[in-house]
Amino acid sequence: MKKILLIQLLVLIFRPLFAQDNNATTQVEASVLDPITVTSSSIETRASKTGRNITVITSKEIAQLPVRTPDELLRFLPGIDVQTRGALGAQSDISMRGGTFQQVLVILDGLRLNDPNTGHFSGYIPVVLDEIERVEILKGASSGIFGSDAVGGVIYITTKCFAKQKAIGKRGIIQVAGGDLGLISSSGFYSVSNSTNQLQISALRNRADGPQQRGIKGYMQEDAFSVAFSKQKKFWQTSFRSAYNERAFAAQNFYTSFVSDTAVEKVKIFWNQFNASYQKNKDQLTIYAGFKNTEDNYKFSSVSTANSSFSNLFQINTVYTRTATEQTKFSLGAQYIGRNIRSNDRGRHTVNQLAVYGILQHAFSNRLVANSSLRTEYTDNAGWIVVPQINLSYQLNQLQLRASAGYAYRNADFTELYNNYNRTGVRSGSIGNPNLSAEKSMNYEVGVDWVHNQSGKWSVSLFSRDSRDLIDWSLTAYADMPRKDNLVVNGNYFLARNQNRISVSGLELDYIVEKKLNEQNSIRLKTGLIWLNTESKEGPLSFYLSSAPKFLANFAAGIKLKNLDFSFAGLYKSRAAQTNNALLVPLSSSYFVMNTRINIHFNKVKHIVFLQADNVLNTSINDFVGTPLPGRWLQGGFRFIF
Repeated sequence: MKKILLIQLLVLIFRPLFAQDNNATTQVEASVLDPITVTSSSIETRASKTGRNITVITSKEIAQLPVRTPDELLRFLPGIDVQTRGALGAQSDISMRGGTFQQVLVILDGLRLNDPNTGHFSGYIPVVLDEIERVEILKGASSGIFGSDAVGGVIYITTKCFAKQKAIGKRGIIQVAGGDLGLISSSGFYSVSNSTNQLQISALRNRADGPQQRGIKGYMQEDAFSVAFSKQKKFWQTSFRSAYNERAFAAQNFYTSFVSDTAVEKVKIFWNQFNASYQKNKDQLTIYAGFKNTEDNYKFSSVSTANSSFSNLFQINTVYTRTATEQTKFSLGAQYIGRNIRSNDRGRHTVNQLAVYGILQHAFSNRLVANSSLRTEYTDNAGWIVVPQINLSYQLNQLQLRASAGYAYRNADFTELYNNYNRTGVRSGSIGNPNLSAEKSMNYEVGVDWVHNQSGKWSVSLFSRDSRDLIDWSLTAYADMPRKDNLVVNGNYFLARNQNRISVSGLELDYIVEKKLNEQNSIRLKTGLIWLNTESKEGPLSFYLSSAPKFLANFAAGIKLKNLDFSFAGLYKSRAAQTNNALLVPLSSSYFVMNTRINIHFNKVKHIVFLQADNVLNTSINDFVGTPLPGRWLQGGFRFIF
C-alpha cells in the first residue's frame, strides 16, 4: 500500500507541471529526445535513425541524482537490472533483458571494461561521476559490432576529456558527505582546457561500516584516482587516461551459501588507455588501445588461505569510417584482445582473440534507414564465429518504427573455466569447466517511439532471445562432475555448464520527459518498465538465470526550482522465490527502493548543500542470498563548484 501511495504522490506532483502549456518554454532541443549516439553502429547517428532502443543520460542529470558511484547510477537507469551486494555498491552484477551478469558489455571511451577473470567486476568503473559526460544504454544484442558479451545490451560511457565537444576554461568540483553507518565520502575533480589541450584530474575516497553481519561488519572502502589528457591539433585528437581503483569490502555470502562464510575481499584495478583519431573531410581513422590489470584477493574466513588472482586485459581496436555520400556511411575495423590470468586458484592461462568487422549505414529515403554489421572472429578456445546484425528504422509522422535481428555470443571468463581448478580437496563450491563452449543466441526486436509535444518520448519494444550453450552454474552431483581429481566424494558442487534451449521474451515500455517551465524551473524524468519471461526447455532454470526479474521498473526524476532541486531515483523488482539455506537471509522475491536528494544552491549554484536518504522507505532488501542491504541511510554534505 505504501508503494502505491508513493507512486500516486509522485504522479500528483508531476501532473500539474506536465499540464502547463507555455509555447515559449516547452520546446526541447532534438539532442534531449533524439541524441547523437555511437553504440548502435560506432558511426555517430541520431538515436531515431539507429533502429534500436537507446537511452542517454548526461552529466548535468547525473550531478543531481542521489548516487555516488557509476555502478550506483546504473541501478536506477531504465532497463538495467543491478543485483547489488554490500554497502556503497561493493559489488554490482549488471544484467539486461533477462540475461546473466556476464551478458552486458561495459565500454569506457571506446574500450571494453569487462574483466577476463569474472563478470562480477563489470561494475568496477575506474572514473568518478564528475568525469562522465554521458552514458548511453543500448538494450539488446550488439555482438556484430562489439563482439563477446554484448548479448543483453551495451553500456557506453564517455568521459569529458575523451568527448569531442569540450568546455573551455578551468573548472573544479569538491564534494564531501557523511552520514549513518560511519559514512565518510569525498571526491574531487579538476579540469583545465583551452582550444587545443585539456587536462583532468579526479579522486574519490569512500568509507562505510555497513550493517552488522555474522561475525563481521558489512564494511566498504573505496579509493580511486584518475588523470586524463587530451590534445587537439588540426585533424588529430589524441587522448590518454591512467586510473586506479581499489575496493576492500566484506564479501559474506557473495559467492557461497555457507553459514561459516565470513569472507572479505580486496580488488585493485589499474587502467590505461590511449585513443587517437584523425578526421579530414569525409574520412576518419580511430585507434583505441588499452591495458587493464586486476588483482583480486578473496579470503573465505580468517583461517583460510586467500584466493589470489592477477588478470590482464590487452586490447587494440582500429576503425576506419567514411561518409561515402549523404545517404551512405561505412566503417571497417580490426580488433585484437589478449587475456591472461595467474592465480593460485585458477592456474595460469592465456586466451587470444582477433576480429575484423564492417558496418554499413544507408538511408534509402528520408524515412527509411538501415544499419547492418558483420563481424568475423577467432578465439583460441572457441574457434571461428561469424556474427551478423541488421537494424531498420522508419519514420511515420511522429512515430519512429524500428526493428532489428542479429546473432550474439559470449566466451566464458576464467572463473567459469577454471574456478577451484588448481586446488586440492575441494569439498564444495563453484567448479569451473574448461570444456565450455561459447554462448550463442538469435535476437529479434520490434518497437515504436512516439515523440509528443516536443518534450516527451514514449518507447515500446517487444523482443526475444533464443540461446544455446548459455553458460551458467548448476547444482551437480559428484558422480556427474566431468573432472573429479581434486574433489571429495559426496561434496556439494555448482558446475559451470552449457545450458541449451533457453528462451527469453519480453515487453519494454520507456518514457522520457525534459520540460523547461521557464528560465529557472524545469522537470525531467527517465523511467522504464520491463516484463520478462524466461524458460528452459530442458529442466529448471540455472542459478543466475533463476534470479532474473519477471518485472522491473526503474526511474530517475528531478524537479529544478530557482535555488532548490529535488531528485528521486528508485526501482521495483519482482522475481520468482527461491529455496535457500534456512539459516541465511532469503532472497527478496519483490521489493521497492527509492533514494531521494535535496540540493540547496547558493552563490548562483556554485555552492550546494545537500541532504540525501538512501532506501528512504526503510525497505528490507536482499538482492542475493545472505547479503542484506542497508535500511534507511541518511547522509548530508556540501558541493563546491569553482
